[in-house]
Amino acid sequence: MRYIISLLLASTALPAAILPAMAEVPRVVTDIPPVHAITAQVMGDLGQPELLLDRGANAHSYQMRPSQAASLADAGLVVWIGPEMTPWMERALDGLSPDVPRLGLLAAEGTHLQEYGDISAHDHSDDDHAGHDHGHDDHDHAEEAKAEAHDHDHDDHAGHDHGHDHDGHSHTGVDPHAWLDPANASVWAGAIAAELSRLDPENAATYAANAEAAKAGFAALDAELAATLAPVADKPFVVYHDAYGYFASHYGLTVAGSVALGDASSPGAARLRELSATVAGGGALCLFPEGQHDPALVTQMADGTSARIGAALDPSGSTIEPGPDAYGALMRALATTIASCLNG
Repeated sequence: MRYIISLLLASTALPAAILPAMAEVPRVVTDIPPVHAITAQVMGDLGQPELLLDRGANAHSYQMRPSQAASLADAGLVVWIGPEMTPWMERALDGLSPDVPRLGLLAAEGTHLQEYGDISAHDHSDDDHAGHDHGHDDHDHAEEAKAEAHDHDHDDHAGHDHGHDHDGHSHTGVDPHAWLDPANASVWAGAIAAELSRLDPENAATYAANAEAAKAGFAALDAELAATLAPVADKPFVVYHDAYGYFASHYGLTVAGSVALGDASSPGAARLRELSATVAGGGALCLFPEGQHDPALVTQMADGTSARIGAALDPSGSTIEPGPDAYGALMRALATTIASCLNG
């Protein structure tokens, strides 16, 4: 009798032993809060992506802790903006996990890219933006960014020489703050779903459905923000650094200038004099500091003028609670902060 029972148990266990193991949901690591939020929406209940950037930290010059480096090395997929935004992450990826699949969102097909400097062109409008070709046919710089991005086949990460230095976070060429255009958030949701489906085909339908739900949410968010910002589109303002080109372009806002070109750069005397003259002449109704930077320059520039000082802007969402809702919270905070000051 015992022999028969043993045979029955063995026979029922045998199929499980010879069946292929079910694919696991990839362990996903992301760089900055908006990327983490979009990825979390696509993954849904299947898993939680990890966010490397600590709350309140500077995305351009972050230093990972050993535990975070270990997480990166053990990742099944890395979703990030690209080396233009987080050069420290490129070095870590090439050193710690050269063979881990990585999805650089600036190189995702359909991403709308623009160059630094577009922020002060003063000719952006919703109609102009609506006519943008998101296939990049007219954007040579977009193709250059794609050429520089890591190959999505993941065969040549090791020893890959990018031929350019991102350490200084140069403020020429492609502006990496592309998440501030909600159309890009929709494109990226689709790209993330496609990559997750490639790695985890058993859950492909769930990833696709989650991405479609995310896109619908981004469209509703876009309409909401457009209504908030339309009344102040022609009112000029000054920002702390040149990170708002996509946001200004998409919503037709009028940015009179930026105090500094980048997070890591200090404004020159000539630049400050020129911008101060603009503010003193009534060329900016509001000046917006950023939480990671000393507001003294903004305060000094506004002194003795009619310009108002708005609340601090947070373009990367570094002060917002991470999670799937963080992207909407980030974008709403920018829109309401800007509109509140400009409306007086």
